[in-house]
Amino acid sequence: MDYETKIFPHTGGYGRYNRIVVVFSWFPTFAVMLNLFSDVFFTLIPESYHCKPDPQLLPSTFLLSNFTTQGYLNLTIPWVNGSGLSHCELFKYTSNISDFSDNVPRERVSCTKGWEYDHSAGLQSNFVTEWNLVCRDYWKIPLQHICFMTGWILGYIFLGTLCDWLGRRRCFLLSISLSSLFGVVVCLSNSAVVFLLLRLSQGAMLAGVFLSSYIARLELCDPPHRLMVAMVSGFFAVFAELLLPGIAVLCHDWPVLQAVATLPLLLLLSYWCCASVFPESPRWLLATAQIPQVKRSLQDFSIRNGVYLRDEIYPGETLLSEIDSAYGEDCQPSYSSVLELRRTRVIWKNCLILSFTLFIGTGIQYCFTRNLHSYSTNFYFSYFLRVVTGALACIFICFSVDRFGRRGMLLLSAIITGLSSLLLLALTQYLRGGLVLVLSVVGLLFSQALAMLSVFFACEVMPTVVRGGCLGLVLAAGCVGMAASSLMELQNNGGYFLHHVIFASFAVLSVLCIMLLPESKRKQLPDSLKEGESQRRPPLFLSRPDRDNLPLLRTRPPVSEYNPDNYSRLVSATRKMLTKDHLPYRIAVPTHPPLLSDSETQGQENETLR
Repeated sequence: MDYETKIFPHTGGYGRYNRIVVVFSWFPTFAVMLNLFSDVFFTLIPESYHCKPDPQLLPSTFLLSNFTTQGYLNLTIPWVNGSGLSHCELFKYTSNISDFSDNVPRERVSCTKGWEYDHSAGLQSNFVTEWNLVCRDYWKIPLQHICFMTGWILGYIFLGTLCDWLGRRRCFLLSISLSSLFGVVVCLSNSAVVFLLLRLSQGAMLAGVFLSSYIARLELCDPPHRLMVAMVSGFFAVFAELLLPGIAVLCHDWPVLQAVATLPLLLLLSYWCCASVFPESPRWLLATAQIPQVKRSLQDFSIRNGVYLRDEIYPGETLLSEIDSAYGEDCQPSYSSVLELRRTRVIWKNCLILSFTLFIGTGIQYCFTRNLHSYSTNFYFSYFLRVVTGALACIFICFSVDRFGRRGMLLLSAIITGLSSLLLLALTQYLRGGLVLVLSVVGLLFSQALAMLSVFFACEVMPTVVRGGCLGLVLAAGCVGMAASSLMELQNNGGYFLHHVIFASFAVLSVLCIMLLPESKRKQLPDSLKEGESQRRPPLFLSRPDRDNLPLLRTRPPVSEYNPDNYSRLVSATRKMLTKDHLPYRIAVPTHPPLLSDSETQGQENETLR
C-alpha cells in the first residue's frame, strides 16, 4: 500500500503528535555534535610551548639567582628565528664552564624533563598536554582524529544496516546506551592508547545515534515539511558548536569537558522509558511488512493526533482491514540490506554520486580553513567564522532548495565550491589578503551547504527498506573526507598542494555527476526497491507543455483521469434520477392494447404483396 497517500493522511498527517516527536528528535543532534566538535579542543596544540629547563644539563658553577626568568630560559633553551624558543631542544653545557656567553661551546639535546605549555584555547589541559604529544610524538595527534573518524565510518556502515534490520528506535536506544557508557569511560583514560580506542568506540556509537534520529525524523514528515525539519536540526548542530568554546573555558580540563559533553547523552537515556517521544517509524514497519506492529503504531499515532481509526472512516471497511487484505494473514516480515544494491541500477548510482559529493564537501573544507589560518593565527577567528558560515549555509538551503529544487541547489553549491577552490589554487600568490579571505569564506560556505544538502538529498531518494544502510554509506564517505585533512597533518602538510588539486578537480567532476540525480522536491519518499528504481532524472531545461518534439505523432492528453470518488457520485446521481417518477423526458407507456396484433399485421402485408 502507498503509505504517503493512503495511510499517512488518515492517521493525522503531520499532526500535533508528529511535531512533538520531531522536536524530541532534534535533541540527539545537539548531543552528538557536542561530542563531535569537542575533539577540536581535545587535540588543540598550544600556540607556545617549550622544554622544561633541566638543571643537570647546566655546569656546576651555575647560580639561578644571578639570572632573570627570561635570561634563564635563553641560557637553557635555543632560540629559533621567527618562532621564539625551541619547542623540542635544550642546551647542554660541559661541567667546568664559568662563562655563559653565546660563544661558549654547547650542544643541543632533546627535552629531558617534559614541556611547559601556555594555556590552550578554552582548556588548560587536553589530550596533547596530558601526555606531551609534541615533537617526536606529534604524529599521535592526527592519528587520534583518524581513529575517531574511523569509528564514525564503522558506525555508519554497520549501525546503518542494523537500523534497517532492527528498526529506528531499537538502533537509537542501543547506540545512545553504548555511547553514554563509552563517554563516561573516556573520562577515566590513563594513557593515550586507551584514549584513542575509547574515542574510536564512542565515535561508532555516536554515528548510530545521529543516523537513526535523522532517518526517523524525516520519515514522520510530509513532503512540504521535510526540508525545514532537517534544517532545524542543522541549527541545533550550529548551536552546539557555538556553545562549545564557552563550555571549554568553564571546564578548564579535558576530563571535565568530556563529562559535560556526555551529560546530554545520559539525559537521552530517558527515551527508554518514554516510548512515545521516540516511537518506531510506521513507514519502516509497513515497508518491512510487520503488520501487527503497523496496526498498533497507526492506532497510536491516530489517537494522539486526534484521529480515530474506526469503522466510520470508510463505509463498510476500515483502513486496518485494507492493510490486512493487501498483505494477507500469513504475511511474514521481510528485511533488506545494502548488499541488495548489487541488483539495482538507479539506487546504486544515486548512492555513489551523493557519497562522492559529500566526500568533496567535507574534504575540501580543509583547504579553505588553512587559508583562514594564513590570514589570522587566532584560533577563535577561524573557529567562529566556520560556525557563522555553517549557519549561513543552513539559511541558504532553507530559502532556496524548496523553490529551485534539490538537484539545482546541489549543482550550484558544487559549482561555486569548485570555482572558489580553483581560484585560490591558481591566484593565491597574486591576490591580496582580503580577496583570499573572501574566496575562502565563500568556498567554506558553499562546501558546507554541499555537505548538508547531500545528506538530506540521500535520505530522500533512498528507499525505506535500505535507507539506513545507504545513508550510512553516504555519511561514511563524508567521514573519509574529514579524515583526509588529518592524513595531511600526519605528513606534516607535505602533500597539501596535491590535496588541494585533487579536491578541486573532484569538485568540477561532481558537477557532471549531479545532473544524473533525480529531483525529490515535494515527492513521496520511496519505500521499496522497486519505487527507488523508478526514480528518473528530470530534463535539465524544461520545455513548454504545449510543445511536442514530434508534431506528426502528437497525442492529446486525456481530458480527465479516473477518480473513484467522482465515479461513485455519478453512479449515485444516475440511480436517483432513474428512480424519480416525474422526469421531463420520461416516455409514457400506452395503457390500451394495439388495434392489430403482430400476427394480423404480418398477414395483411402478405396479401398486399400478392
